[in-house]
Amino acid sequence: MLYLVAFLLHCLPLAMGHYDICKSWVTTDDGPSWEFYACQPKAMRMKDYVTVRVDPPGITCGDPPERFCTHENPYLCSDECDASTPDLAHPPKLMFDKEDEGLVTYWQSVTWSRYPEPLLANITLSWNKSIELTDDIVVTFEYGRPTVMMLEKSLDNGRTWHPYQYYADDCMEAFGMPARRVKDLSTTSANRIICTEEYSRWAGSKKEKNVRLEVRDRFAIFAGQDLRNMDNLYTRLESAKGLKDFFTVTDLRMRLLRPALGGTYVQRENLYKYFYAVSNIEVTGRCKCNLHANLCSFKEGSLQCECEHNTTGQDCGKCKKNFRTRSWRAGSYLPLPNGSPNACAAAGSAFGNCECYGHSNRCSYIDFLNVVTCVSCKHNTRGQHCQHCRLGFYRNGSAELDDENVCIECNCNQIGSLHDRCNETGYCECREGAAGPKCDDCLPNYYWRQGCFPNVCDEELLICQNGGTCYQNQRCICPAGFKGILCEQSKCDSDNKACNSASSTYLSLTPFLISALILQLQRLLDF
Repeated sequence: MLYLVAFLLHCLPLAMGHYDICKSWVTTDDGPSWEFYACQPKAMRMKDYVTVRVDPPGITCGDPPERFCTHENPYLCSDECDASTPDLAHPPKLMFDKEDEGLVTYWQSVTWSRYPEPLLANITLSWNKSIELTDDIVVTFEYGRPTVMMLEKSLDNGRTWHPYQYYADDCMEAFGMPARRVKDLSTTSANRIICTEEYSRWAGSKKEKNVRLEVRDRFAIFAGQDLRNMDNLYTRLESAKGLKDFFTVTDLRMRLLRPALGGTYVQRENLYKYFYAVSNIEVTGRCKCNLHANLCSFKEGSLQCECEHNTTGQDCGKCKKNFRTRSWRAGSYLPLPNGSPNACAAAGSAFGNCECYGHSNRCSYIDFLNVVTCVSCKHNTRGQHCQHCRLGFYRNGSAELDDENVCIECNCNQIGSLHDRCNETGYCECREGAAGPKCDDCLPNYYWRQGCFPNVCDEELLICQNGGTCYQNQRCICPAGFKGILCEQSKCDSDNKACNSASSTYLSLTPFLISALILQLQRLLDF
């Protein structure tokens, strides 16, 4: 009971707010009418509506059946995973089931039997809907947390992915980044992507199980540790560039890169104690409805906002027909306490109500479509009302629609990106191995050389063989007598014919050379 009370108090500041009513019926001197307010749905357990995918194929244990052991009992490998037996199977759905008291169920990967080949697994959570995180993401691992992993997010239903947070027992070694804590971030760096070592170091599998994305600690930078100053948080979410998008996702992906080791190195003689096991994933958030809805329902297999303010669409992202006098705009948290609804307005005079937001001074009526459109949009804008950005530009979140700097050039790296276009948050679509908003950086295990290329070698996963040394992860420097990408090939043929031939030739020439040398010495003495 006390745990339940504590949980409710924990969520109280995030569940409450000023934005739970969209409109009210008021009476003025001009008669009764609706008064609109900015509004949003309440927070809820998003894992109840998620679709999960685990890859690569065959990463889930049990097909074929295999035995495994734990770090506590590394040589008692009597546990078994068998996909054909319900009591011994560990499918992905067990990460989200309701567990009976005392019975822990979990998804489990295959063991690291192919070491030193990396044991890699991806867990992808999809909602087919934009959601806004309101509390920490908590992933519970059984039998030890990964020593290296990363969390990624997508804002476009999995078409593009961006790093969210890195986790490692040694951040500099794993990702080339110094270790940081969210609590050390400031108001100007609250949306910084960090690497943390807090959840990766070995502390005993039964003591520490959870890995977090600390959403509450980032909120606390603005709202205080007890999250009482929510007005300040809402103000910052509205005014700070990119902050609102930082907490918005359509998909999440965990990339598990190295399992718990239970020590400092891999014991090759017993690889059956190395695997991943996830028993629970908690994601708390609300439907993103652009402050145009206070209810979100699960319909036809997906979440949908119940839109107000004459808006429509899954995210209330456009105006209803006959309410398009002004271009659609998201609601705003400002001014406090009720915000601005930015409701869509009913149609009026075709020419008199056309807005171009200062980016055009001419309009044209298209007869067969019965619409008025702005002509020759300036400032890198486009659209019926010059409300969108041209290809190669994206919306400046800190500028109003009538600002000359409302559209910012994407500036995608020509080598690292697929094209010069970016998404609505300024992220370019990167080529394989490239990373960063402009695709001018490389993912871990890639290096930059006029593009991102996969590492040929490193000192942990792809060790140069036969005494070779790894040079900047790009190539193995081989000792005499060996060749190949990893110095795995002898310069002699496999049957040693070349070496034997060379040796026999050398030996057959030796007596001849000695005789010639003696003859030359005799000639010198006679002289």
